[in-house]
Amino acid sequence: MSALASRLAGLRRQAGGSVPSRPAPPSRSPVPPTPPMSAAAPARRADPAAQLRRLLDLRPQPALRPAPAADRALPGEEIAPGLRYLEQRIPWEGAGEALPLHGIGQGEVARARVLAFDTETTGLAGGTGTRAFMIGAADWRDGGLRLRQLTIATLAAERAMLAAFAGWIGADTVLLSYNGKSYDRPLLSTRYRLARMADPLPACGHIDLLHPMRRRYRNVWPNCRLATAERQLLGVLREDDLPGAEAPAAWLHYLRGGSAAKLRRVGLHNAQDLRSLCGLLEALADAS
Repeated sequence: MSALASRLAGLRRQAGGSVPSRPAPPSRSPVPPTPPMSAAAPARRADPAAQLRRLLDLRPQPALRPAPAADRALPGEEIAPGLRYLEQRIPWEGAGEALPLHGIGQGEVARARVLAFDTETTGLAGGTGTRAFMIGAADWRDGGLRLRQLTIATLAAERAMLAAFAGWIGADTVLLSYNGKSYDRPLLSTRYRLARMADPLPACGHIDLLHPMRRRYRNVWPNCRLATAERQLLGVLREDDLPGAEAPAAWLHYLRGGSAAKLRRVGLHNAQDLRSLCGLLEALADAS
């Protein structure tokens, strides 16, 4: 009992003792307050445009320069609203002589009666939706070759162009073309009919050089296109020539306010076609 009592007394003494306290954490230095902004340095306001450029990573663009005015100049003179007329004279030896064309079934034809013509059109398929925007013609006058071209710069000028071309055709005119019987003449006849104008073409004689070229050279040349015939018989090799297939786009581009550069090249192409027609007629006459 005495041993048990001494142990209980020891436990009571331990329970009644004070519990040691934990050490306090080290003290932190206080954060000094932000000093007030001085009146001498006012706060800058943010530029909203600059912030937007930073956010979108946009850089300021230089000021746009005004586009140069389109080149709209066409050669010749305006003889009616929207209708341009260009005339050129080319020296030509033997321009006053008659042409013996017996070899192509034409007999002897006076040069003064011959009118070479060629059209530049809005398409190659034909039909009522296709129109000629340029008509070129060549005839022998005053010892040389006279080239005349009509070009419409507006759709409304077509009637004036047809009237002007009809004035070039006389009662004894003999038309000269290359595939004109199948394409150029029917197309123009359609335009005269749609315009309710008298058609002067059916009353004319017509020499279409494509057919005698085919009869003579279809087994000699790779083809009988005009470019091939003029190269083989006349030594004409065109450089920087605008292909005929690009003529419709050149005129439509001009009609919509674009440059006239390519349309002028169409005129050069048309003039060369006319010169070649007259040269090929002479070549066939010499070979008759």
